[in-house]
Amino acid sequence: MSRHPKPNLHGHKARKRFGQNFLHDPYVISNIINAIYPKDDDCLVEIGPGMGAITEPLLEATGKLNVVELDRDLIPILRTKFFNYPGLQIHEGDALKFDFSQLAEPGKRLRIIGNLPYNISTPLIFHLLSHHALVQDMHFMLQKEVVERLAAVPGNSDYGRLSIMTQYYCKVELLFIVGPGSFNPPPKVESAIVRMTPYETLPIVAKDTKMLQTVVREAFSMRRKTIRNTLKKLISAEQLEALGIDTQLRPEVLTLEDYVRIADAVLQLSEQAEKENGTE
Repeated sequence: MSRHPKPNLHGHKARKRFGQNFLHDPYVISNIINAIYPKDDDCLVEIGPGMGAITEPLLEATGKLNVVELDRDLIPILRTKFFNYPGLQIHEGDALKFDFSQLAEPGKRLRIIGNLPYNISTPLIFHLLSHHALVQDMHFMLQKEVVERLAAVPGNSDYGRLSIMTQYYCKVELLFIVGPGSFNPPPKVESAIVRMTPYETLPIVAKDTKMLQTVVREAFSMRRKTIRNTLKKLISAEQLEALGIDTQLRPEVLTLEDYVRIADAVLQLSEQAEKENGTE
């Protein structure tokens, strides 16, 4: 009797701690693949392949794929299921800590795909945005509410830090909605497919993106208050008015351009303060 029994391809139970909900609807899978439109020479990366529902058609289309999987019990299942695809590279690890730059090929940018666990989707998106220059596009299955936040425009109640920082780097498109019945086990919420395409040249450039993140985080720390109150630790009402900002507005009304302008001004103020303190 073998000491290494053949992995059970059907017996793996979804794990709550990994936020696993396995996609099984062939119609939805087909729509996702059509949206991605994978080509032979693409540098494809799948995050959280699970039982391989999207992995299989991606491999059929291109013959090669990098996957990043945290659940070590799924890895032998994937190796067995796709043993006849030598182009499948499995990386065991946490996508939140994974260095995606190691997967880039000369002259190619990454195309990243994933049915992302709801519990890590926001920090993972921020992690991937740090690699934006290496990425051609990203297609993700996310909680519908998260996709609505990603794609929200100023004045919308869903508009916030996630919308602004994602849209600073990427064009965001909500492609279609996916119901709970397309998964096993079914989640308690609706999902959606989003496409995020990083800009080759940023349409608006902040002098310091860390300062932009700081300003946006402060602005939305108390989103029911006016911008003059939420940003008072960083910039005065008079200084905001000098930038052409109506200080009575709430944070969700200001545009990305407004926030970049504020962040650049706050950076200049902090540099001036440092210079003055240094000469005393």
